[in-house]
Amino acid sequence: MRDLAKTRNIGISAHIDSGKTTLTERILFYTQRIHAVHEVRGKDGVGATMDSMELERERGITIASAATYCDWKGHSVNIIDTPGHVDFTIEVERALRVLDGAVLVLCSVGGVQSQSITVNRQMTRYRVPRIAFINKCDRTGANPDRVIQQLRDKLNLNAVAIQVPIGLEADLAGVVDLVSMKALYFEGDNGEIIREAEIPDNLKDEVEEKREALLDAASMFSDELMEAVLEGSPTEEMIRTAIRKGTLSLELTPVMMGSAYKNRGVQALLDGVTYYLPNPTEVDNFALDLDNNEAEVRVSNDPRDPTVALAFKLEDGRYGQLTYLRTYQGILKKGDFIVNARTGKKTKIGRLVRMHADQMEEIEESDAGDIVALFGVDCASGDTFTDGTVNYSMSSMHVPNPVISLAIKPIDNKAQVNMSKALNRFTKEDPTFKTFVDSETNETIISGMGELHLEVYIERMKREYGAIVEVGAPQVAYREAITQRAEFNYTHKKQTGGSGQFGRVGGYMEPLEEGEYEFVDQIVGGVIPREFISSCDKGFQKAKEKGVLIGAPITGVRCVINDGAAHSVDSSDVAFQLAAIGAFREGYLKAKPVILEPIMKVAVEGPTEFQGSIMGSLNQRRGMIIGTTEEDDYTVVEAEVPLSEMFGYSTDLRSLTQGKAEFTMEFAAYRPVPKSVSEQLIAEAKKEKEKK
Repeated sequence: MRDLAKTRNIGISAHIDSGKTTLTERILFYTQRIHAVHEVRGKDGVGATMDSMELERERGITIASAATYCDWKGHSVNIIDTPGHVDFTIEVERALRVLDGAVLVLCSVGGVQSQSITVNRQMTRYRVPRIAFINKCDRTGANPDRVIQQLRDKLNLNAVAIQVPIGLEADLAGVVDLVSMKALYFEGDNGEIIREAEIPDNLKDEVEEKREALLDAASMFSDELMEAVLEGSPTEEMIRTAIRKGTLSLELTPVMMGSAYKNRGVQALLDGVTYYLPNPTEVDNFALDLDNNEAEVRVSNDPRDPTVALAFKLEDGRYGQLTYLRTYQGILKKGDFIVNARTGKKTKIGRLVRMHADQMEEIEESDAGDIVALFGVDCASGDTFTDGTVNYSMSSMHVPNPVISLAIKPIDNKAQVNMSKALNRFTKEDPTFKTFVDSETNETIISGMGELHLEVYIERMKREYGAIVEVGAPQVAYREAITQRAEFNYTHKKQTGGSGQFGRVGGYMEPLEEGEYEFVDQIVGGVIPREFISSCDKGFQKAKEKGVLIGAPITGVRCVINDGAAHSVDSSDVAFQLAAIGAFREGYLKAKPVILEPIMKVAVEGPTEFQGSIMGSLNQRRGMIIGTTEEDDYTVVEAEVPLSEMFGYSTDLRSLTQGKAEFTMEFAAYRPVPKSVSEQLIAEAKKEKEKK
């Protein structure tokens, strides 16, 4: 059985282009998981190990989080490299849900950027202890001190440097460790040789000052260290214990630095992971007991307890569905049976593997605290598996709602079949990717977290499934409605050889405050026979399917019949249906119809400095600001905006706010469109009709 105290489950998260994937590549090299280093946008055409998808290598970005594991100085470390783009935020969300600790990577020039803020918020949501690593200290303009200040100001973290760089920009040679008070130089072709030396004279004053600040911060978490500092005899062990305690309580964030690309400081960061980040037993994870009113139960991380594991990510691999699992307690063994808590289905574990990007290693069993993958298990993302003796469900993860939609259309029958296969798989893999067929326009609509998100899925459809689709703008579901009461009295008469058709329907229609349609029967004296009353209702319902203005469905109408006439021979169900359709159309034109459009409730959140730009962007889109709330230096602007004006907003918002703001939207109500928009829509509908 593995020693859980020597296990680390960590995630590497950061803003776009901060060097997460390059850092993971170096970690794998120094832990001897790989024997050659490749770059992200590989000149050698290979690309980084963790970017295993062809699209990732081409674009030089991470799209799906990738899992791997390595050993460092007797510790086994499971690592998940996550994407930086806000469009793939669910990948970060799922990774942080199952990890015990994280490395927050920051660029020494860019500092705390928009996605750093989002990732930090996600880490705080799941109470994940973190180490900050200031990367790219070899870049022109590198300033780690400024970044540490930003960590305090923008993220409200108690960030404390535990290293000082030796030289910056092109002169970066290594780091001074403030705990052991030694200078570390990284030499050799790939920085694999670490040389310990005395602290350079020109840095002594700075090192003393920073060490004092570190001891001040760390001694808040250890009385023993505080006494030792006063006596002037703190040991390395005492300092490390205190830093670890502060980090685990989320009250301290140790800051390390270096350059992954130039092979400086990565091994020291690995030491930091083993020293300061928690092992699985030091993190509180809770499950809900489904047999006991969903009462919270702490999972134990003990291999002897009943098995509880969470499926946090699905992937369609070469050999079928691959399910990533984090084991929280108990053991998963090849050949054992596990039960899906949501469906109650029993499954036998056929193949159990440990992942290394897109390669895998077969294993016989997995202990508590481990991250592994299974084949051939039918489940959804977020399902909990147990050995059947307990009925637990791990608390779910936060899934943001999709904010953008596109209409897609396959170019031929073959593409149609492949497209539906692809959509089935993508919706199962990614909870933020949704798809449905619009019953009115009959188009397939896909929704996701942003334009890049949908672009990537359309590209994957083409590459992985050979499904070529045409992409169009989604059509807004407009409605029509009446604004005043209008009377009708319509006679339907048709005489052909033999029996004809006859029916007269009289009454009125009026706007309905709530609901879509209401039928009221006020016939007295049997002027319309009872058997034909339902025919009138059917006729009205048919007529309201298509309005006269732009052919949109009619909503919010009450139809009342109080007069009519029938013929003993020529009246029939069809005759009264047609009479009601005619009556509806006659009254509709008199009732001053209008076009209604869907209005969305939009909430935009971003730094206060951009409040003016955010409000201006919503006003331009016919938005009505409902209110704003400010918290620290963050503002939330709430508004109601027509859906037709929201397309392309995510891109505009990002460029207006340097990518620091994000928005959510949900349907609020249908409201009349302005006159100018109404005229434009009617003209467009007329053109479409003429085309047909």
